[in-house]
Amino acid sequence: MMRFSAVAAACVVAFAGTALAEPKTNMLHQWDVGSDAAAIAKLGEMFEARGGTWEQTSIAGHTANTLAKLRADVVAGNAPPAVQLKGPEIAEWNETGMTANLDELAAAEGWDDVVAPELIAVMKPAGSWVAAPMNIHRVNWMWASVAAMEQAGIAGMPKTWEEFNAACEKAEAAGLICIAHGSFDWTDATTFDSVVYGMDIDLYRKAFTEADPEVMRSQGMIDAFAQLRKMVNWMDPGNPGRPWDASLAMMNNDEAVFFFMGDWAIGTLNANNQVEGTDYLCEQAPVDWGGTGYILNADSIVFFEQTEPDYVEGQTLLASLILSPEFQTIFNQAKGSIPARMDVDMSQGFTPCQVKSQEDLAKSIEEGTLVRSMAHNMTVAQKFRAAMMETITEFVNTPEMSPEEAANLMADAVEAEM
Repeated sequence: MMRFSAVAAACVVAFAGTALAEPKTNMLHQWDVGSDAAAIAKLGEMFEARGGTWEQTSIAGHTANTLAKLRADVVAGNAPPAVQLKGPEIAEWNETGMTANLDELAAAEGWDDVVAPELIAVMKPAGSWVAAPMNIHRVNWMWASVAAMEQAGIAGMPKTWEEFNAACEKAEAAGLICIAHGSFDWTDATTFDSVVYGMDIDLYRKAFTEADPEVMRSQGMIDAFAQLRKMVNWMDPGNPGRPWDASLAMMNNDEAVFFFMGDWAIGTLNANNQVEGTDYLCEQAPVDWGGTGYILNADSIVFFEQTEPDYVEGQTLLASLILSPEFQTIFNQAKGSIPARMDVDMSQGFTPCQVKSQEDLAKSIEEGTLVRSMAHNMTVAQKFRAAMMETITEFVNTPEMSPEEAANLMADAVEAEM
């Protein structure tokens, strides 16, 4: 704590221009339920324990709702001091000239030496720190009920999509729901992230990180939509509009065998006293190309310039807390992700799935298979992502739409935004 106090005090003087201000913040974010809300509550407790005044504005829903609130605040001349943003959004808002420069704090605390390299460029879109990373999520997890697998006679976690399809046929024959799912644009896209990536990593990169319409029209994308159609047919008819945690509960209750979702599911599994290896299993979603797959998502807080000294000082305190080993440990243990800092000890308090995530991240970097998530706004501009997601969820909820139609519709929708 002595190190934190000395660094924070020094940076507050430079950053705020006064040592008399009292740290305040109002953080705009979308973590409003479950383990997400609990994790943010811990950050608020730490902020207040350091003498700060903590306020938060949580917006239900997904990224688009948070962005709408941010734009409204900016238009009203009231840019929030701290906002949950990620991926391309950070660079886009940095281009407005409204973001705060955190370089002095980052240098004092050595962020460049401890933050995972794959995140640094995202947090420093123009060479200066404007955001603090909170974690690293793995999107391409496949979860499974141990009891349901045994009931269906599935011997092990499927490694390829062919093996997965065979497992679903066994689940169907046993009278079980193969895939627990709740259809929203982001949940449908989360599943499709894993499908496209697992079938053809080059297709994923060209379509979902470069937004290439011609690649979206390719046979590879048609094949990916065909695989998704098979999966939709193995979901129960009540899936549209079901919250993701309710879908996870279906797996917990052994009504369904598999569930596709990022590692934020771990927080809910822990809250329900589910034990990895006994109640559930975790494995990377199937890949047909062998090797270790990792689709990365990362939460981060972007700081906007403030004129009131209290809020400027609050930015220094909040950013320092977010990158502290203490918060990185507490937050990620609660949320199911892994720390954005490479030097956090994960030997205690993290689940086996989280430890595996850290190991697989290192392997995927070495193998050159690491990608960022389209579904979770880590790759293309929001207008392209929205066009892709709208097509994916329309396909999921339109049984008569063919894979060819979906591939062409996605390409046309993205082209229309260019």
